[in-house]
Amino acid sequence: MPSRHFKTFLISLAFFLVPALALAAEEVPAFSEALEHGPLYATLIAFAGGFAVSLTPCVYPMIAITVSVFGARQSKSKWHGFGLSSAFVVGILATFVPLGVFAALTGGLFGGSLQRPWVRGGVATLFILMSASMFGAFELALPSGLTNRLAKVGGMGSRGAFGLGMVCGLIAGPCTGPVLTGILAYIAQMQSILIGVWAMGAFGLGLGIPFLVVGTFAVQLPKSGPWMLKVKSVLGAIMAVVALYYFSQLFPELTTSLFFSWSWLSAAVVASLLGLLLGAVHLDFHSVHLRQRVSKAFGVLLLTIGTLMVVLVASAPERKLNWQQQDLQGALEQASVEKRPVLVDFSATWCGACKELDKVTFADIEVNQEAGRFIAVKIDATDDSDPLVEAAMKKMKVVGLPAVILLNTDGSVSSRFDAFVPPRELLEAMKLTH
Repeated sequence: MPSRHFKTFLISLAFFLVPALALAAEEVPAFSEALEHGPLYATLIAFAGGFAVSLTPCVYPMIAITVSVFGARQSKSKWHGFGLSSAFVVGILATFVPLGVFAALTGGLFGGSLQRPWVRGGVATLFILMSASMFGAFELALPSGLTNRLAKVGGMGSRGAFGLGMVCGLIAGPCTGPVLTGILAYIAQMQSILIGVWAMGAFGLGLGIPFLVVGTFAVQLPKSGPWMLKVKSVLGAIMAVVALYYFSQLFPELTTSLFFSWSWLSAAVVASLLGLLLGAVHLDFHSVHLRQRVSKAFGVLLLTIGTLMVVLVASAPERKLNWQQQDLQGALEQASVEKRPVLVDFSATWCGACKELDKVTFADIEVNQEAGRFIAVKIDATDDSDPLVEAAMKKMKVVGLPAVILLNTDGSVSSRFDAFVPPRELLEAMKLTH
């Protein structure tokens, strides 16, 4: 690989593989720690996404011009420039944070919509199209007339800077769209207003950091050039991975049987590395050389499939609980005859906490051993329009996922968990179920 591409290769490697490898290698934290780490990881990713967007051809060239428009370049001191630039960043936050709140408030609707295969297929197709746009297949842009009108908003001073910040997201829409969609999807699944505010605030801050630095210190940015196309390639590959992930949810049988394996993980990492070496990031689809275009195509293919496998294998459980039935009524009848307690788990392919239960809690050795005396029932509620699923959810009074319910031998509810439950807590509840 040419030496001038070595830095690009290392950055791309870290961007794609380090988070997944950390997930595979780290010890699974307790639930309280997971609550602390989850939003932190989401915040860092959102900030990185916003900053990456600021380096794309949609945003980067207009940083210096925009800073001059609201007067930071002409400020009398660094503090004055910092104040104007901060007003601009606050304007960006005022545009994006409400989107995070809206996504959190409508999270249930989002989750319910993802139960429909055609919706998941549509989301995957959308990400494929956005990925193609990042690789230059076509350009997404606002009409020039609208862009010119938005550019006239604001003016000199803090009010003008704030106004420009609010419309900056609209002008940068063609590049923020792919990253923004992924973050909003995460917020909607978490259904947390706090995470919505925090994540979108981090995204807006990441997008605004270059404006803040340039406006405060009047630094000269590196000239626009081919390196911005590499940023777009990274974003395009990420969008392709997300698309493949949604497509994989259309065929859950391909992933539900997947177990954690170091050999599978190693193969996935090698495929990703080979994709980077072939030119997934540093080569250009618009090259005049056919060999480079073909090499980049194979590189993108290997990188996206390899990265997807890293994510899937790293998040797969090492072992699985022996679920005996999927029919709730049949399980209750069997439990009544055999005088055994019942463990019921309602799950869905779009439910992140449900997958965490499979990976962490139900894969625990002691939980597996204790579950041997239970009739264990796992109900796939991905399609809640199924009459059997609907009846089971109504009988168990399930209104949201995840839902883990322990029933005594007399049919009474011993314990109920409507969120992720760590192995130790579930084990203690199981021991109290008779």
